[in-house]
Amino acid sequence: MAPATEDEPRRLPAGGISILFAAGAGVLMLLFLGLGRQAPMAPAIGGAAGVAVLGVALFVRRLLSSRSAGAVSPAPATPIPLAPDPPFAAMLDGLPEPVLLVSGGQAGDLAAQRFLFANAAARAVLPILRDQAPLATAIRAPGVLRVVDSALFGERGGEASFQLGGSQLRHWRARAARLGSSADGHPPLAVLTLRDETDALSNARLRADFLANASHELRTPLASLAGFIETLSGHAREDTAARERFLPIMQAQADRMRRLIENLMSLSSIEQSEHVPPSGEVDLALAAIDVLDALEPQARIREVRFERNLPGLGEAVVVGDRDQIVQVVQNLADNALKYSPNGGSVSIELESVSDLSTEFRSTRAEAPSHSLLVPAGGGGGRYLAVRVRDAGPGIARTNLPRLTERFYRVEGQKSGEHSGTGLGLAIVKHIVNRHGGALFVESLEGGGSTFTACFPAVEKAQ
Repeated sequence: MAPATEDEPRRLPAGGISILFAAGAGVLMLLFLGLGRQAPMAPAIGGAAGVAVLGVALFVRRLLSSRSAGAVSPAPATPIPLAPDPPFAAMLDGLPEPVLLVSGGQAGDLAAQRFLFANAAARAVLPILRDQAPLATAIRAPGVLRVVDSALFGERGGEASFQLGGSQLRHWRARAARLGSSADGHPPLAVLTLRDETDALSNARLRADFLANASHELRTPLASLAGFIETLSGHAREDTAARERFLPIMQAQADRMRRLIENLMSLSSIEQSEHVPPSGEVDLALAAIDVLDALEPQARIREVRFERNLPGLGEAVVVGDRDQIVQVVQNLADNALKYSPNGGSVSIELESVSDLSTEFRSTRAEAPSHSLLVPAGGGGGRYLAVRVRDAGPGIARTNLPRLTERFYRVEGQKSGEHSGTGLGLAIVKHIVNRHGGALFVESLEGGGSTFTACFPAVEKAQ
């Protein structure tokens, strides 16, 4: 048989194609089973990665077997350029995970690694300037290149983490798996799949911070209670004056722990259902009236008066969960009452809003404002806003963006009568987010604060 000309495509024999196909199927199972033992969501991720590997194997098999059989020419000096076969390229482009088909020159020569194909997801996240370029131009991470080298020339591939810069730093995990062997003089091939772990790592950090903060917040009252109990059980056992002084403090610390635990449980419950939008209807004016009536005894003790500007019943109906909306109004009104001076006032009013961009602007020119939450898509449609204004000490501009962080409290307001759990506004934000609403704050140091929560209105039938 005549040898193939230089312009003629080089082909793997039927046995090599079978090995390549079998390797792809094997990697599919290994990825699926291996990932399945590592994390609860890993079977699905492993399955997607396995499909990517099998797709690349099918793609290469189809490409290399699409021409008639012929002799195998000597090994090429450069990797074989592969043009996408439309059905398989389309399948790989439809995968949400970035996938690259990689070829290599010699073991240890990381600069010789080239990607022969990159699906649409890979091109969207990697700085790919031209086709079939060196892999190092797209992924500048030595750890990833070494993993690919191990997949190409070693016994097996592996995993490596790397970061991609840009407007926002993203964390990725790369997994390389071998496709066939370098038999018959053809360069070895490997499939490289990428998984974005930014959100997972961020959630892990949030959980760690949450546990650390919760432990700290509980440790303080527990230490206080333990100290008072030890004192009253020891030398102050018969000291009536000490008992009368310590018992109210112990009661206050116990109440603080109770509120903290209740808020933690409430926040956890809200987060679990945050992705499920509510479907009920709530009269926002009636919810505000119920909250103010419940707070009236506390306001009377502080000589704080409530100024109400509420529409009639049935005129301010929103889509939502009544218990959660009451909790939003309760938290905002309770904060306003807590920070208002004795003899002051707290204003609560409802207003119809057709454009959230106008609501974002401060109602007072001199008061800085900040958007704590805006709905996805910009917030089209009509909303009903509940606005709670106090005459308290106000909040510095630099502190406004952090108000809804868990356990965050403004410096100087962490003790005394203003002491709280630091979870109230975090709860408000998650509830408003579940309802597809918005949350704004405007505050001026020495001039009070205004919090505004917006909920989607129920449109009246014409």
